[in-house]
Amino acid sequence: MTTVIMRTTARVIVPIILVVAISLFFDGHNLPGGGFIGGVLTTTAFAIVYMGFGLDFLERGILGRDVDPGKEPSRDRVVLAYRRLFAYGFALAVLSGLAPLLFGKPFLTQTFEMLEGVPIYDHLEVASALAFDFGVYCVVVGGLLTILSVVGAE
Repeated sequence: MTTVIMRTTARVIVPIILVVAISLFFDGHNLPGGGFIGGVLTTTAFAIVYMGFGLDFLERGILGRDVDPGKEPSRDRVVLAYRRLFAYGFALAVLSGLAPLLFGKPFLTQTFEMLEGVPIYDHLEVASALAFDFGVYCVVVGGLLTILSVVGAE
């Protein structure tokens, strides 16, 4: 059972946490941050939502699916989606590390492209490390949310 204060606080701070997570994710290849810390902050936002609204809120409230309360948590569709996110992220991280080998470069070699005239940023550096960071982000979010959902349902 949660309180109105917890639910109200969650509604206020979760968007802020997600904006900071996205910002750290995009700045990660040049500054401290990246896929790992962005994933941890995203998982923190989900943990706050789970504490305020319960484990079934995402599936019932956001995705509009029916939740079977008698189902074992490891077989739940959301947990399976988290596991899939983990697997896709792992595959993306490995493939983005292997891609430079096709061009005769060492494993995990990165390159970048400068985009000019981007709104808000004016110019934006897009690095190939972004694909690796996104893979790490997906691994962290998928892995931690799987653990959080399975342990939280116990």
